[in-house]
Amino acid sequence: MENQDESLVALQELIEVVAKLRSPDGGCPWDLAQTAQTLIPYVIEEAYEVVDAIKGGDCAAIAEELGDLLLQVVLQAQIASESGEFSLKEITQGISQKLIRRHPHVFGDVSVASVDEVRQNWEQIKAAEKGEAFADSQKLSAKLARYGRTLPPLTAAMKISQKAAAMGFEWENIQGVWDKFDEELGEFQQALAEETPERQQAELGDLLFAVIQLARWHNLDPSAALQGTNQRFVQRLEKMEAAVDRPFSDYSLDELETLWQQAKAQLAKEQ
Repeated sequence: MENQDESLVALQELIEVVAKLRSPDGGCPWDLAQTAQTLIPYVIEEAYEVVDAIKGGDCAAIAEELGDLLLQVVLQAQIASESGEFSLKEITQGISQKLIRRHPHVFGDVSVASVDEVRQNWEQIKAAEKGEAFADSQKLSAKLARYGRTLPPLTAAMKISQKAAAMGFEWENIQGVWDKFDEELGEFQQALAEETPERQQAELGDLLFAVIQLARWHNLDPSAALQGTNQRFVQRLEKMEAAVDRPFSDYSLDELETLWQQAKAQLAKEQ
């Protein structure tokens, strides 16, 4: 069993390392240049890398990636503490108090008989914390807005469409979904030819949302699908790089296409 005191000592060491990196007296120029906003991409990236490590099942990799994610928490706390906004103390005390409040069946005298009751209590307490009526917090629009704010876009789009469909906001058949896709594709093409970049981006979003509806109707996971495509693309490039002795820029487009097809066929045989 790990000694709790040793964990606290290790955490304190990390806090001191981050403070030194942010110190105007001998700190790291890169770390000193960061703000809470500039670190947002790293928070997201590290969270995804934790998920990837967990899926891989490598304990050493999981521990390393969790460390990278913890660094982002401590770094955000350090930046906020420098301007007197909050510190790691407020973060840790806040989450501890929240867990105690939202688990009255563990830390209080509330009795529950199922996971569903735990979840319902959680939502009621959460709404009270935010000063919302429980009924308002359970409105479809409120739930969907939370998905849009807090989930990756592909995941949010799928969740939003699933919840809306469950409430009856749904096509009668798959042909209606394909018709919507064709409509959005046409509007995107028209926007590219005639509209402003803002309208083009809006129409691209509508088209992607329509693709996600097709995925939902066919019980496909768009996030997993895109992740698989990304992996296959990189794997084919690796095969291409192994087969050439010059930079890709030295090859014609036709030559690169030939190499691409060869890599694709080679990977298919290996599977």
